[in-house]
Amino acid sequence: MSNPLLQLIVLAGIAIFLILRLKNVLGTRDGFEPPQVDQPTAATTPGRFEVIDGSADEVDHDILDHTEAGGAAAKALAAMKQVEPSFGLRDFLGGARSAYEMILMAFERGDLTEVRPFLSDPVAEAFQSVIDQRVANGQTVEATYLGTRDTALAAAEFDPATGLAEISIRFVGELIAATRDADGTVIDGDPKASRKQKDTWTFARHMGQDDPNWQLVATS
Repeated sequence: MSNPLLQLIVLAGIAIFLILRLKNVLGTRDGFEPPQVDQPTAATTPGRFEVIDGSADEVDHDILDHTEAGGAAAKALAAMKQVEPSFGLRDFLGGARSAYEMILMAFERGDLTEVRPFLSDPVAEAFQSVIDQRVANGQTVEATYLGTRDTALAAAEFDPATGLAEISIRFVGELIAATRDADGTVIDGDPKASRKQKDTWTFARHMGQDDPNWQLVATS
């Protein structure tokens, strides 16, 4: 076999390999801690923020990428989408991630003004009581947020009778936080070392309402 023909065969083989590799890639889906607030049992909590029941065409990866098919959470999320088709779990997780940082840092700074619309009354009262106690004791908190390391769905519930949706999210945040007394002495945390903080927060909203805001209704 001549060298030119051999080279042609080799080049053709390389080209086929690259085309298949590209096709595969393109086709692939790829301190102070806030007080714990129990989730309310009443269905009057204000708020905002596929299951496979048919053919394979009905698989909703927006849900099934984050929870087990056929599970309670998947069914609840699918029911939410039936009431409000514009709802997307992926978008919700992104919003919850941002809300986690905003609310956590507002609590550390001792000023809930900007995040108050996103807190249910019991949560806001619990947070404010801790802030007021710090002020009464002459304590201050220095905090720097370094980032949210993990955001994952923990649970989801939906009441079709009331339209109330509740979604619980597990967060792992990293921050530097230190609490000082009236004399400036560090009494909790470390102003030079970061720490991880793990929380599970529950957000609630009545689906199908004009108000797009989810509210934080429980923390743990």
